[in-house]
Amino acid sequence: LFALFIASHIATALAWNFALLLAARAGVALAHAVFWAITSALAMRLAPPGKAQQAIGWVAMGSAMATVLGLPLGRLVGQAFGWRATFALIALVAAAVMVAVYALLPRLPSRNAGSVASLPLLAHRPLLLGLYGFTALIIAAHFTAYSYIEPFARQFSHLGEGATTVLLLVFGLSGMVASVLFARLHTRMPTRFLTCAVALLCAALLLLRPLGASPPALFALVFCWGIGIAALSLALMVRVLHLAPDATDVATAIFSGIYNIGIGGGALIGRLVMQHGDLAFIGLSGAVLALVGSAFFAWTQWRFRAPR
Repeated sequence: LFALFIASHIATALAWNFALLLAARAGVALAHAVFWAITSALAMRLAPPGKAQQAIGWVAMGSAMATVLGLPLGRLVGQAFGWRATFALIALVAAAVMVAVYALLPRLPSRNAGSVASLPLLAHRPLLLGLYGFTALIIAAHFTAYSYIEPFARQFSHLGEGATTVLLLVFGLSGMVASVLFARLHTRMPTRFLTCAVALLCAALLLLRPLGASPPALFALVFCWGIGIAALSLALMVRVLHLAPDATDVATAIFSGIYNIGIGGGALIGRLVMQHGDLAFIGLSGAVLALVGSAFFAWTQWRFRAPR
């Protein structure tokens, strides 16, 4: 995966036409998707006894830090040396990380990876299927609004370009806060943690239109919104691992694919809302979808709940 990631970034930096650029970005996307499909399970295996969920929290912390640091660093390099230098630098750093990973991490034999033969077994687990359906709906709800948060901030909240960049950084910082909360609270209260994350996400989306015109209120909403979606994503990943301990790689790969379907579906829904309605309603549209998904998930938990 690292080799594919590095080669794709080198191809991006050297791309002489749009077709090669598109193919190179597809290679990056493939490596990225497979990486996230297996990373959580590997982090849990590498963690000390009793620290598995904290390890997932640290993985999420790294992702949030990358979100916070990647945007300004990429812009600085691009402005100073051109956009190609940004992708070349990513390839160089990734190569160094690949060498470090190979040298420092222990060799882990494949375990509970599952296979195509695991699919019928997973299909007979209604709680897992309900979780997948909820993931598609709640992630689509999030990206219905988040895909267009920049034009929303510029046009509805009248933020300048610099303030909009800061707004996106606040969203990344909130993911770091969610990682800390997850590591400290999820093990003791998993259901309440998930419920609070959903409630925070829904509340932020519902209030985006009535309060979003005020820049201070928008920053506060985005901060709470970021905590909600990051905490929710972590809690859902852990539930997938718990519901499919005998086929973790296949189950998390399906989860990753469904998550990406939610991303694309949310962007499409948000675009339709903007075309046939108003940009101001992207938050409300996302909130309605989130509430529908939450009701569906609550029903599956009640209908197919397992004995304690």
